[in-house]
Amino acid sequence: MTWATDRLDALIRREADLPPVVTTLRLGLLDAWGEGWVRKRWEPTPEVMNGDGSMFGGYLAALADQMLAFAAMTVIEEPSAFRTTDLQIRFFKLGRAHPLLIEGRVVARSRSVISLEVDLRREDGELIAKATGQQFVTPYPA
Repeated sequence: MTWATDRLDALIRREADLPPVVTTLRLGLLDAWGEGWVRKRWEPTPEVMNGDGSMFGGYLAALADQMLAFAAMTVIEEPSAFRTTDLQIRFFKLGRAHPLLIEGRVVARSRSVISLEVDLRREDGELIAKATGQQFVTPYPA
């Protein structure tokens, strides 16, 4: 176990203190994880919708970035931390007011970089967006 996997377990148990950004943006937590992958179901609220009922793309990018971080936490070694250095997202369908199944996974890793991808899908399996990103491995802050 590491600081990161301990935190993932606490998030699943709903026992972790949340950073203000998670609460403010209503990003939600995590449902499951294993080495190299994370998964959650997320339901949008009216506050994140555009006037036409579609989901704001920047918000989907924030959800993807959160899941990139969670996936990186499944493989980060002590005493390291990480920071997002790259995030790209491609949209395939309009997101509407329907739940999303979001899955992140590690694609590759080295001593200094963790490469990841995230799928955001409707519950029927339809792909809404796909994100890729990289986390730069840093020393754990004092």
